[in-house]
Amino acid sequence: MAQEKQPERSMEARVGRDNQRFAKLDMDLIGGSLTRSLDTVLKENSSSRKGWVLPKGGWEADEPSEAEAACREAWEEAGIHSAIEKDLGFVDEKRTDEQIKKGGPHAPRALYRWFEVRVTKEEETWPEAHKRSRMWMSYAEARSRLADRPELLEALERSSIKKT
Repeated sequence: MAQEKQPERSMEARVGRDNQRFAKLDMDLIGGSLTRSLDTVLKENSSSRKGWVLPKGGWEADEPSEAEAACREAWEEAGIHSAIEKDLGFVDEKRTDEQIKKGGPHAPRALYRWFEVRVTKEEETWPEAHKRSRMWMSYAEARSRLADRPELLEALERSSIKKT
């Protein structure tokens, strides 16, 4: 089987909301990826809170789709190159106003668009490696670690990962 050509990915992570798309006033459009490899799922350590989350981030104006944003975020936050396998659909924000405020004074609500992706290459260094780590884990462990983030848990439940 021929190896897939990887898009050029920058070692600079995008920051800020200057180029951010919004669903409506104060609601980010977020592309997120849930990575499947055999019976494990990729999770990445959040820099803003202690714990594990899925790679996700804003869909920016120069990106053609939420899918492209999801693949970029998987690269920046977890050091993986990926290819979309399945569109898991939209998930509305499920955090309380209090939980959102913990993200910062200007943290908006979000509308998530989740994708299941296949890893095409895993790198040893990536743009946010200095503040994030990655770990492969079983469905049961991922479910347990996402218990306080229902919008992420819903993406996990929609995925085709083996649930035993």
